[in-house]
Amino acid sequence: MRIALVQAWAALALATLPASAQLFTLTKEQLIKITSKNPFERFEDGRPKVPDNLMEKVKGLSAEEVWGVLPGAGYPNQYEGNWQLLHPGKKLVGRVVTAQFMPVRPDVMDYIDGEMKQRNPLGGPHHQWAIDQLKPGDVIVVDLFGKIDGGTFVGDNLATAIFALTKGTGMIVDGGIRDLEGIFPLDMAAYFRGVHPSAIRGVMMTGFNVPIRVGNATVMPGDLAFGDREGVYFIPPHLVERVVDRAEETHIHDEWTKEKLLTGKYKSIEVYGSPRLPELKKEYADYLQKKLGRAPAAKKK
Repeated sequence: MRIALVQAWAALALATLPASAQLFTLTKEQLIKITSKNPFERFEDGRPKVPDNLMEKVKGLSAEEVWGVLPGAGYPNQYEGNWQLLHPGKKLVGRVVTAQFMPVRPDVMDYIDGEMKQRNPLGGPHHQWAIDQLKPGDVIVVDLFGKIDGGTFVGDNLATAIFALTKGTGMIVDGGIRDLEGIFPLDMAAYFRGVHPSAIRGVMMTGFNVPIRVGNATVMPGDLAFGDREGVYFIPPHLVERVVDRAEETHIHDEWTKEKLLTGKYKSIEVYGSPRLPELKKEYADYLQKKLGRAPAAKKK
């Protein structure tokens, strides 16, 4: 199936792109078209650029707060769990850069090697070139189809490169890593399937900044990745503000509810999931308005 995907990308290139187009990436025009709902600025290659101020707000959210918006907006396939975490208490928020891998097939690999020579005259492993494209605030999301033995995307040296280039954002690898003892001191978030001492082998990079599958999630370059202890969400750019607004209200609601329960004066039915006593309803409405500094999302026009 994954070879069929490579063939599909090749067919798309032949049918719609100039002769200089690459097999394993999208042109700027294609990426802009696929992400046409993006309301923000873009990087030079067309990748959506979610603003820094929104990224800071997302850092205060939880997976449940994000979940409250995306399925209802028609995006039920944006979450993936069951990860190993480098630092479980550290959240991950970053603009997605994607890299797709498949098991090696010699004829396809020969073509990709030829194309990569144009992009990377210095040579070297293709995944290392992908890492070198990262910018501050980016998070590289890697589809290594769950491969751990021989699917080790980075060791401590390349993990350090990711840390330096992204300014500590992190990485999400649907595959393995190695040199965990050397990676652990890096103050960044990392999600991966497992650890193995082997070097990466038997795979080829078939896509860079293309749509990829990570577990049960469909991931696009320019999505905003959000990770906490539970798992990772990939938020389409045009829904980030909606997620922030709705999740901010949920966060405030939970904060108020817990404060009331901790007083010991109220039963859960009186305050959770919404206040039922008239005086508490008014108190909560005032508390929400004060904390938000704006009208609640449900009341905004």
